[in-house]
Amino acid sequence: MLSLPSTSSYISRKKYDVFLSFRDEDTRKNFTDHLYAALKRNGIVTFRDDPKLEAGEEIASELLKAIQQSWCSVIVFSETYAFSSWCLEELAEIVKQHNNDGHKVFPIFYDVDPSDLRKQKGKVGRSLCQT
Repeated sequence: MLSLPSTSSYISRKKYDVFLSFRDEDTRKNFTDHLYAALKRNGIVTFRDDPKLEAGEEIASELLKAIQQSWCSVIVFSETYAFSSWCLEELAEIVKQHNNDGHKVFPIFYDVDPSDLRKQKGKVGRSLCQT
């Protein structure tokens, strides 16, 4: 499981242990729900978006703020993850936080070959080329 930093001062600056980034229609009702439940069951404070919220600017800023307030991000790359402009915005903020603040990133490849992402092949690659 995740190993959090040992210094309590670092942890106290962050509101969440984990920010969960995923494509709702691909994984919410199966893999992501199970992952979220397991993290919560183990006392890991995890942020994930609420499916009942409607997309809008206020929600957008809340999602980006949640990334900034998280120690790490778990990104569930699925077939259509990169087709979502929201997922790509989250990914850009996660990379920014990683580069600027040492934000940890843990990718999960759900029914996706990691080389498709790296080499921009398959559905993931096609979607990245379109953006």
